[in-house]
Amino acid sequence: MQSKVKISLNISTYNWPAALHLCLLSVKAQRVLPDEVVITDDGSKEETRLLIESFQQDFAVPIKHVWQPDEGFQLARIRNKGIAASSGDYIIQIDGDLILHPMFVADHIAFSEAGTFTGGSRVLLDKAYSAVLLKSNRIKINFYNNGVKNKLNGIRSRTLTKFLSNSYKVNDIYYLRGCNMAFWRTDLIKVNGYNEALVNWGREDNEIAIRLVNSGVTKRSLKFGGIVYHLYHQENNKTGFDTNNDLLKQTIEAKSTFCIKGLDQY
Repeated sequence: MQSKVKISLNISTYNWPAALHLCLLSVKAQRVLPDEVVITDDGSKEETRLLIESFQQDFAVPIKHVWQPDEGFQLARIRNKGIAASSGDYIIQIDGDLILHPMFVADHIAFSEAGTFTGGSRVLLDKAYSAVLLKSNRIKINFYNNGVKNKLNGIRSRTLTKFLSNSYKVNDIYYLRGCNMAFWRTDLIKVNGYNEALVNWGREDNEIAIRLVNSGVTKRSLKFGGIVYHLYHQENNKTGFDTNNDLLKQTIEAKSTFCIKGLDQY
């Protein structure tokens, strides 16, 4: 990536300050820091605000807190507001229930390439190990702990990343998670960001990926790099998933590149 590109790390959160605490500790421990952190908050209560304010006091880079009232699951909307508030040329997007590998930001920066977007690697942590980490405020992951699932995703290798970057499931838009993605701001503006017609849980990340691909942006896989560790939680309420899935199919069939209700509102 060219030098002097500004990096925004956007973190989505909702009413889980204990997890956000670990996430921010892991951001603080990055070998390469982003230029700013933007916390996109879908209606959390006072405890989350106070936590963010405590980190803002001595964090090495600015932390912005973008909040909206709790009106149900409105992830697409708050992500758009976060993108609008971000000043970075390149936006790395995560969720607040992740612990980041110390080289997470560095990996994403090294992997970035004009005209592309990407998804990184996610390791799942089980309920018991997640509880231990949350109770002890620990962010160092013991790779050999039985609570670390799908261990293959925790292997970091620049050689393997380079080898697989343009081939590993790059045509599978279902193989990505909004909790670990990265985009150029100009590309997000081109497709008008997230589609706010998708409310409730699911498919907002796949839908934006389709529009990016349709607009000429290439999907790449940051396999064996950009590693995050996902703290265990109960599955989200999937009410409305079928509606979102239908909207995704419409985007695919229409070969859409732009959404009507999106980023340009902000």
